Amino acid sequence: MKTAIVHDLVTTIGGADNTLQSIYTVYPSPVYTLVAHKNAVKKSFFKHAEIITSFIQKMPWGVKKYRAYLPLYPIAIEQFDLRAFDVILSSSFIVAKGLISNTEQLHICYMHNPIRPAWELYHQFLSHSNNGRGIKGFFTRMVFHYLRLWDVTTANRVDHFIANSKFTARRIKKIYGRESVVIYPPVDVAAFPLQEQKDDYYITASRLVYHKRIDVIVKAFQNLPDKKLYVIGDGPELKALQSGASKNVFFMGYQPQNQLVKYLQRAKAFIFAANEDFGIAPIEAMACGTPVLAYKKGGSAETVAPLQTGMFFARQTADDVQLCINAFEAGYHLFDAKKISAYAQRFSKQRFETEYQAHVQQLADDHFKTGPFCTGTA
Repeated sequence: MKTAIVHDLVTTIGGADNTLQSIYTVYPSPVYTLVAHKNAVKKSFFKHAEIITSFIQKMPWGVKKYRAYLPLYPIAIEQFDLRAFDVILSSSFIVAKGLISNTEQLHICYMHNPIRPAWELYHQFLSHSNNGRGIKGFFTRMVFHYLRLWDVTTANRVDHFIANSKFTARRIKKIYGRESVVIYPPVDVAAFPLQEQKDDYYITASRLVYHKRIDVIVKAFQNLPDKKLYVIGDGPELKALQSGASKNVFFMGYQPQNQLVKYLQRAKAFIFAANEDFGIAPIEAMACGTPVLAYKKGGSAETVAPLQTGMFFARQTADDVQLCINAFEAGYHLFDAKKISAYAQRFSKQRFETEYQAHVQQLADDHFKTGPFCTGTA
């Protein structure tokens, strides 16, 4: 059987790309993607992989300004000629699931989330930085309306969905009317070793964009002058966050992984205020034995065990974050770094690859009814 992998973008090596890496490990195949950042690929796991890009790659500033070509994503993903393959494994967080296949082919989609700006984050996106005003706002609404129609229509191009969390599975059911199997994504927990000794500071790490809600975490520490917060990451919200921060908040910028690990290992707790489909960073913190204080929605509600590996706050507000920190301080003695780290191992890469391969194998056997499903492209 010949396999192909379709993934939206290979521009940075982040959470979705870690999943792509594990899929490629199990089924080494050509990777089709809208845009690939060649320098990032050369330094990554995919340096020897066969990567086929769309016409957007050759558009003016197509690699650096790929987000500007969002209206062309549906057309671009449909141009890949995948007729030579028996099984197509898509990894979708924008449009990858909308590839065109034929009746004989088996298309299995690992869904990270439906197009977030067009669905879950639509009104939040429009209200942020005047995105919804004037001609720009009108054009934005038209594009997202078109994307929603296309997104729902192309859901029937997928034979089987795999969701990265129960939260995403509910969204797949609501938006597409389709059932899915949940297989949590891989986390390289081995790269985040346990450290039992902790220092007296809190930490959050994320790309600094509006929907990560780093702002409510930073604001909470205005009323906690005796507590320290380290913010790791860079992004368009950095200046705004710095302007509203108190002196006990320290912006560390982008940190290489070895430094990120050290900060996570020594932190008293990791704070996570985003409503994510899964959330890799809290798992990495827990692997270090660091408790997590998280917003009780999205994937975090599934991955953080209350009063075992962390605590929750109910709303994305500074007051709720502050209350959670105070409650955590009062019950800090209840948390055991060894038990927290052991809990995080259930999200390992090895676990994902075993579960994913077994599920794909079963689906392929049922579809083709020809016995064992062979990996590779030859």
